[in-house]
Amino acid sequence: MDSAPLLLGSDPLPGVVDYQGRPVSRSTSGRWRSALFIIGVEITERFAYYGVSSNLITYLTGPLHQSTAAAAASVNAWNGAASLLPLLGAFIADSWLGRYRTILMASCLYLLALLMLTFSSTLPFLQPPDCSGIMDPTSCSVPAFQLIFFYVSLYLIAVAQSGHKPCVQAFGADQFDENVPDEQAERSSFFNWWYFGLCGGNIFTVSVLNYVQDNVGWGLGFGIPCLVMFVALIIFLAGTKTYRFYPIQKENPFAKVGKSIMALVRGRQINEIKQVNEDEILDSDYAKEAKEILKLFPIWATCLVYALVFAQWSTFFIKQAATLDRRIGPTFQVPPAALSSFISVSVVVFVPIYDRIIIPMARKITKKPSGITMLQRIGIGMVISFLSMVIAALVEMKRLKVARDYGLVDKPDVPIPMSLWWIILQYILVGMADVFTMVGLQEFFYDQVPDELRSLGLSLYLSIFGVGNYISSFIVSLIDKITTKNGDSWFANNLNRGHLDYFYWLLAGASAVAFIVYYFIARAYVYKSKDARIVG
Repeated sequence: MDSAPLLLGSDPLPGVVDYQGRPVSRSTSGRWRSALFIIGVEITERFAYYGVSSNLITYLTGPLHQSTAAAAASVNAWNGAASLLPLLGAFIADSWLGRYRTILMASCLYLLALLMLTFSSTLPFLQPPDCSGIMDPTSCSVPAFQLIFFYVSLYLIAVAQSGHKPCVQAFGADQFDENVPDEQAERSSFFNWWYFGLCGGNIFTVSVLNYVQDNVGWGLGFGIPCLVMFVALIIFLAGTKTYRFYPIQKENPFAKVGKSIMALVRGRQINEIKQVNEDEILDSDYAKEAKEILKLFPIWATCLVYALVFAQWSTFFIKQAATLDRRIGPTFQVPPAALSSFISVSVVVFVPIYDRIIIPMARKITKKPSGITMLQRIGIGMVISFLSMVIAALVEMKRLKVARDYGLVDKPDVPIPMSLWWIILQYILVGMADVFTMVGLQEFFYDQVPDELRSLGLSLYLSIFGVGNYISSFIVSLIDKITTKNGDSWFANNLNRGHLDYFYWLLAGASAVAFIVYYFIARAYVYKSKDARIVG
C-alpha cells in the first residue's frame, strides 16, 4: 500500500486511508465536504429510481394492460426485490469490494438497466401494442418477448440498487468519526439532511417527471432518469479525493458473524468462563457479538407492518387519486402519481423543524445529546403511520359515498366530484412518519451493528421494506381471490365497486397491534455500548 508523509501539524486518522491507500488527515478529509458529494449522489440516484417506481403502476395498468390487483402485486414484488437484494450488495461490499467500488460498479449497471428500460418503451419492436380502441384493455395481450425484456430491465434496476442503496448511505456516514463528539453529532444530523435532500429531489421527480410520463410519453419519461443516473456517477467520482476509506478487514466479516452464532450456540459466555484458553476467549467475544446482531431482529420484525403501510402510497394511493377531480385551473390536471410529491414536501418541511427546533427542545428536557433515542423516534413514526391509515380509510369511505350519491358507481372513467385535496392529508402523514421511523431505522441499524458490517446494517433496514412489500403483495392477492368469490373484489378495476376502505382499516388495526408489541420490545432493548465497538 502506497503511503506518503502527512503535512506537519495534520491530524492523522487511525485505520483510515485516502483513495490511493495513504494515511489521511482529519482536517482535509471527510465530514461535510465529502458528505455533500454523497448526498448529491443519493438525490440524483433516487430521482432515477423514483422516476421509474413512483408511476410504475400506471405503466402496468396502461401500456402493459394489467388489472389493478395484478399491477399492485407486481409493483410490490419488484419493490420487495429492490429492498431485499441490498443484503447481497452489502455482503459483496463488506467482504470483498468495499463500498466505493461497489457503488461504482452498481452505478454502471444502473445506467445499463435504465437504458434498456428506455428502449423497451421507444423501439418499435419492444413497445407494447396500443389497445386504446379496445373496450377491455386487459384482454389485449402483450407479446412475451416484450414483457420479458421489460421485466429484465426492471429487475436489473433492482440488482443495481442492491449495491448502491446500502453502500452510499454507509459510505456517507463513514465520513464522520463517531469517537469525536462534534463529528458524532454531525453524523446524526447527516441522516436527517440525507433524507431531506432525497425527498427534496423527489418533489421534482414525481411532479414533473410523472407529468412527462402521463402526457408526453414513456420513452422520454424513462430516458430522463437514465441521463440523471449518469450525472450521479459524475458527482460520485468528483468527490473521490476527499473521501475517507476504511480498509476491508482481513477476516471476512460474514464468516465472523457465522463464527459468532456458532459460539453462541455452543453456549460459551464470558461470565461463565473461569480458566480458559485463548480460543475459548475468542469464542466468548464472538458470542457477545452474535448477541448484538440477533437482538436487532425483534425490532426488525415489529417494523414490518410499518413497511406494509408504506407500500400503499406507490400502489393504491395512486389508483385512489386517479378517480378524483384533479383539476387545478381551467385546463391543468395533476397526474395521480404526482400527488405523492406531498410526501416529499412534508419531509422537506418537517426535517428542519425536527432537526432545529424539536431536537434542541428535547435535549433540554431529556438531557440527552440526541434529544430522543433512536427507538423512541421510530415509535413516534409508527403512531403517525397508524393515523395515516385511519385518515385514508375515512377518505375512501367518503369517496365511495360521493360515487353512490352522484350515480357514478358504474362510471369509473368519470372523475368523482371530490377535490384532490381530500387525499392530501394521508400523503402528508406518510411523510411525517418517514421523518421519524424511516430515518430512525437508518440510524439505528447503522449504529447497532459491528462497525465492519455497517453496509449489512443498512441492508437489514432496507429488507424490512422488502419483506413488507412481499407481505403486501401476498395479502392483496389473497384478499382479491377471497373477495372475488363473494362478488366484487376489494381491489376491483372499478374502484367505485371496490372496498379499499376495508383494506385501510385492516392495516390500521395491524399497525396498532404492531406498535403495542414494539413498545414493550423497545423498552427492554439495551443499546450497544461504545466501548464494545470495534474501531476500524
